[in-house]
Amino acid sequence: MKKVSEQQQQLYFDDNSQALSLYGEQGKNLKVIEDFLKVIIHVKGNQITITGDPIGVDLASRTCSQLYELLKQGYPLHSNDIEFAIQILSSDPRAHLKDIFLDKLSVNSGKRLITPKSLAQKLYVEAIRTNDIVFGIGPAGTGKTYLAMAMAVSALIKEKVARIILARPAVEAGEKLGFLPGDLAEKVNPYLRPLYDALYDMLSFEKVSRLLERGVIEIAPLAFMRGRTLNDAFTILDEAQNTTSEQMKMFLTRLGYDSKAVITGDITQIDLPEKRGSGLLEARDILQGIEGIAFINFSKQDVVRHRLVRRIIQAYEDEEHRGKVEG
Repeated sequence: MKKVSEQQQQLYFDDNSQALSLYGEQGKNLKVIEDFLKVIIHVKGNQITITGDPIGVDLASRTCSQLYELLKQGYPLHSNDIEFAIQILSSDPRAHLKDIFLDKLSVNSGKRLITPKSLAQKLYVEAIRTNDIVFGIGPAGTGKTYLAMAMAVSALIKEKVARIILARPAVEAGEKLGFLPGDLAEKVNPYLRPLYDALYDMLSFEKVSRLLERGVIEIAPLAFMRGRTLNDAFTILDEAQNTTSEQMKMFLTRLGYDSKAVITGDITQIDLPEKRGSGLLEARDILQGIEGIAFINFSKQDVVRHRLVRRIIQAYEDEEHRGKVEG
């Protein structure tokens, strides 16, 4: 087997402070690039030398150059951004990180800057901006609900909408809550907790509490949407794979004037009884091509949680494939 000849590239950075931010504490950012791309990066002051196979060296060079430009434009680089950057640039050589990472969603959380972290997330954000109904379909951890929530909070802050409505089907999509202890709020609350968690990540506890008390933000099981018309609202339906056909149609026809709706779901995690079809799958089949409705598909490459989550998703996909082959 012929060994691929090694290649070298040198990069010089004209700002010492930003160069150190790029390297990371004790060079940890460069170490991530070395591990992912199987290259060696030697640092000498403001200059780095990248050595390895041509493909790895080229990708490492583009990653370092574009991350440095982000830093110069004031982007607060986090360690997990390195992995996201490599994934983006390896999947699309023409991609520019600034077009993705500098797309701020105008949510003043005081905790973190919320921006897209993958090409699919960027498309998703753009789709929400330009369409009144958007479906985000893909595995857990890809930011479907979180980004939709950020867009909703941003729209509320900018007074583009008067309220936010967050809905979820509860308990295997049938919303059979009678067997659970407590009053209705106590029965429903555990199934809506992920929506609260996202809100508290973007706004202070006190502000969320005030908005909930005033009804500016409403979090409710999907059944509570029946019979309503939602005007001047940003509505999010989460876990939509567990809606029935009737529930999905009911939700979509609630949309009123000056409103947006985002529907998110993972079609690999449908909990409906076998005889009942998923409303999300049906909507995906029959609503394609309608102007004003967009479908954005996410994959495991868009997972923005711990790096092991991607590997877990891949392992389950591999096992499912083996089961189909053996069956």
